[in-house]
Amino acid sequence: MTGHRDDLSARIRQRIAEDVTPVTPAAIVSAVRAEPTAAVLGDTAVLRIADRVRDDLVGAGPLAPLLADPLVTDVLVNGVRVWVDRGDGLRQVAVPIGTVDDVRRLAQRLTAAAGRRLDDGCPYADARLPDGTRLHAVLPPVATDGPYLSLRTFRQRPFTLDELVRHGTVPRPVAPLLAAVVAARLAYLVTGGTGSGKTTLLNTLLGMVPPTERIVLVEDAAELHPGHPHVVGLQARTANVEGSGVVGLSDLVRQALRMRPDRLVVGECRGAEVVDLLAALNTGHDGGAGTLHANTPADVPARLEALGLLGGLPRAALHAQVAAALQVLLQVRRGSGGRVLESICLLLPEGPDRLVTVVPAWMRGRGVGLAGRALATLLRNRGVAVPPILCEPWPGSAGSE
Repeated sequence: MTGHRDDLSARIRQRIAEDVTPVTPAAIVSAVRAEPTAAVLGDTAVLRIADRVRDDLVGAGPLAPLLADPLVTDVLVNGVRVWVDRGDGLRQVAVPIGTVDDVRRLAQRLTAAAGRRLDDGCPYADARLPDGTRLHAVLPPVATDGPYLSLRTFRQRPFTLDELVRHGTVPRPVAPLLAAVVAARLAYLVTGGTGSGKTTLLNTLLGMVPPTERIVLVEDAAELHPGHPHVVGLQARTANVEGSGVVGLSDLVRQALRMRPDRLVVGECRGAEVVDLLAALNTGHDGGAGTLHANTPADVPARLEALGLLGGLPRAALHAQVAAALQVLLQVRRGSGGRVLESICLLLPEGPDRLVTVVPAWMRGRGVGLAGRALATLLRNRGVAVPPILCEPWPGSAGSE
């Protein structure tokens, strides 16, 4: 029966390809009903075939069911092999993806839908699909065993803090501490490795910003969609085929400052824009946030130093800017059981050179850390009630896991 449906879908695709009318849902259904063998099919079967044909023509084809699965966060295609991540690690799945040529056509179609180019002259592309899915594609021979596709799904509704608690990402006693960081307008970075949940946590925290405030997002690719009534976004732009028209993150940070931001957010700091962000946060724009790739909190100062050098900021000046602009690090990691908040740290200047060091205020499995008192003081000085977890007998660990 499956083979029959495949043949039927192929004939319908051919019929539509030969037609000059636009490919609309109605046109697809009409093409299905025009097939003699479709006469014996019920309405449900006809609509199912029409959906499949639509996915093959203008959508994600055989990958569409995976992208529609609310548990799936990533879909990866290596040649004709497909892997998915449902929050518990990558697993290979059986998907009728077709041949390598079929995968190439799928990659090119998806890239074209995002307004980008993918061919032998430009064998890789990074784009966002109309539904918000993040796409990266690479063609052979650059992709030695390709084509390769990497798709990161877009969650239509961000998680609430309570949902992150129920999922085990955030320990329940720690949730009020995260809320206090937002309420106190402390500037923070969400740090972690690739796929650790940085964007997920940042989305949640931005949704807790008071509705009377305006959030301005600056991103390389629009991934943040916080549940907040007043959000405006700026997205970087790559060069066109003539090599002009580039709009970088540094440009956008400067533009964002003219847009009356109550909270300035850089989706991911990975270049010279960190200098502009620090400068902005040091000119009265407190409560800002961003994400940074760092495998451990201890790696953050060196990572910021490297990015600062890209923007021409010497080491000593970088540390002075960080000490004045940023207060909190939220480290997340991805374990066998899913994504979790690993620690909450403070960035504190120490030593004769006043270099910034990372000092834990709370650690998963250990409780309140050395900077717990300092964080409590920060909150108190900003008129925010200190959460119970920071009121435990220092260094305290009871109820903190």
